[in-house]
Amino acid sequence: MNIKRITSEMDLHVALAIRRTVFIEEQHVSEFDEFDECDTLQEQCQHILVFHENQPVGTGRVRIVDHTGKLERICVLKPYRKYGLGKAIISGLENILQEKGVTKCKLHGQTQAAGFYKKLGYQISSPEFMEDGIPHVLMTKE
Repeated sequence: MNIKRITSEMDLHVALAIRRTVFIEEQHVSEFDEFDECDTLQEQCQHILVFHENQPVGTGRVRIVDHTGKLERICVLKPYRKYGLGKAIISGLENILQEKGVTKCKLHGQTQAAGFYKKLGYQISSPEFMEDGIPHVLMTKE
């Protein structure tokens, strides 16, 4: 397993292709809802790729909103979900925030994944809500 910060357009396109597979094709999120203005190389939003046996198979991004790190678009291709790569993505994104001196994190976790995030120290901080047609909860970590 290897984690790489995205610094090239080519790697960004790989990450977007992974998100297309997971969110649009598998979970039926609309393309309009999935892709936004943060899907560019910029200082305000950092993207990462996670690799399994030298293949890019997962991605996530983080941005700082009101002095809080917001972890977003975290996903791993279905055949690779049993290797702990989601945990590696969260750790990589949290490391980016630590380097910037940010100590609070939040994310909109799919309700079915709340247990995964709890194991990583996140707490449910909201009632369930719908986002892109999928039940989510706000989760936070200090």
